[in-house]
Amino acid sequence: MPVYKADEMEPTSDVIRPHIMMNQFGGDLIKAGVVTYAAGDAPPPHVHPTDEQWIYVLEGRLATVLGDEMDIIGPGDLVYIPRGVPHGIRLLGPQCRFFTCKSPAGSGALSEDYTAIPNLEEMKRRLAEAAEKS
Repeated sequence: MPVYKADEMEPTSDVIRPHIMMNQFGGDLIKAGVVTYAAGDAPPPHVHPTDEQWIYVLEGRLATVLGDEMDIIGPGDLVYIPRGVPHGIRLLGPQCRFFTCKSPAGSGALSEDYTAIPNLEEMKRRLAEAAEKS
């Protein structure tokens, strides 16, 4: 049974944005990791055509857009992102950290299924609106 100790984990590069380091691991059916973003590091709004995802916020606050819904989330909040639903986040502070898991596992890289969305500018505008309301 693999046990990953927080103080012994070696971050690996994000496959889409190599300057972002993550503690990410893949099993047979699920990939999981602890992700820390500094301001400006969050990915642009996107969709996962094959992956469903859960995010559990550990530190920081985020404006979120998930399909037609906008919300503000923080430590202790758990978010489910169904496959095929456009979504995005915007940091509401200098940093955020969250645990995430996605299925299927694929290669184990958390961002391998990020897919661009046609309404990117609209989603960015909606994230800015959600951030202003916080």
